[in-house]
Amino acid sequence: MDFDIVNPLEIPDWDDLVLATGKASFFHSAAWARVLHESYGYKPLYFASFENGKMTSLMPFMEVNSWVTGKRAVSLPFSDYCELVVPEEKLYRELFGKVSDWGRKDRWKYVEWRSQKYLEKGTVPCATFFGHKLSLTKDQEELYMGLKSNTRRNIKTSVREGVDVRSVNSLMGIKAFYRLHVQTRKRHGLPPQPFGFFEKVLQHVIQKDLGSIALATHGNRIVAGMVFFCFGHEVIFKYGASDPAWLHLRPNNAIMWKAIRDYKGRGVSEFCFGRTAPSNRGLLQFKGGWGATKRVLEYYRYDLRREKFIEDWVKVNGLHNRVFRRCPTALLKLAASFIYKHIG
Repeated sequence: MDFDIVNPLEIPDWDDLVLATGKASFFHSAAWARVLHESYGYKPLYFASFENGKMTSLMPFMEVNSWVTGKRAVSLPFSDYCELVVPEEKLYRELFGKVSDWGRKDRWKYVEWRSQKYLEKGTVPCATFFGHKLSLTKDQEELYMGLKSNTRRNIKTSVREGVDVRSVNSLMGIKAFYRLHVQTRKRHGLPPQPFGFFEKVLQHVIQKDLGSIALATHGNRIVAGMVFFCFGHEVIFKYGASDPAWLHLRPNNAIMWKAIRDYKGRGVSEFCFGRTAPSNRGLLQFKGGWGATKRVLEYYRYDLRREKFIEDWVKVNGLHNRVFRRCPTALLKLAASFIYKHIG
């Protein structure tokens, strides 16, 4: 089969093409490609095949060309998952060969897939996370009764304490969320994404009705916020942040329950809670309380020089977390503006 290397930003009906495959998530959308390209300068290289005006396969990549971390292709950077739109294994093998040939010619270090499809049993992942997915096809009462008892109790607490949740899909909303985001990332010993990235999310996602910013307030104080992406039948909880001084009000539970009800009301059938590191027990417990199905998300790297799948050679010892926790906020933001474009 003939394959083309295309740029979704140059194809006006790209979203319609990928949605018609029935296999696409938000991460396959043109909006996400535009956010990644404009925020970090990544080059879109989407390997695809078409027949009679329809997309028959898709293996999307962003080329990350960094003088710090090297040149490679990732499908796709900063994406929780990115399933291959490939209907059969034979086609996957053909695409794998074409991508590998292109990568060798273009001097990529490796190719990374955030999908497990068609990989041989025993292939070693470079990273492993957990995902949670909730079906919204049940009625609201069934969804509520499917929550764990402590989740229902926390929702009631937020109502009793007067937590208010509203969508603020504006520059004011993204700025308010970002203030909490910086605090939360610092608390976890991680640099925040640059504010410019969230400006692109606002411009290309939120203001195109492909997502929302939800803020929880108590009195006049914003105490928590979440960012959701929506594409086709699926919504994904992508970013969350909160003020630890007000967690006893359970604002995160208030936001999540409202988002589930709102997106169900819009006809969305699947609610994804994003990825979670196995070590983050608190977040796993929070996401596990919503009646969602837990699944394993694995990423794979293929070393083009050694022609084999490899484990991630970087071993994190926690030192960088301690350093980032102690950094002044201004320095943390400055570090983020440098770091993120190199680590996609």
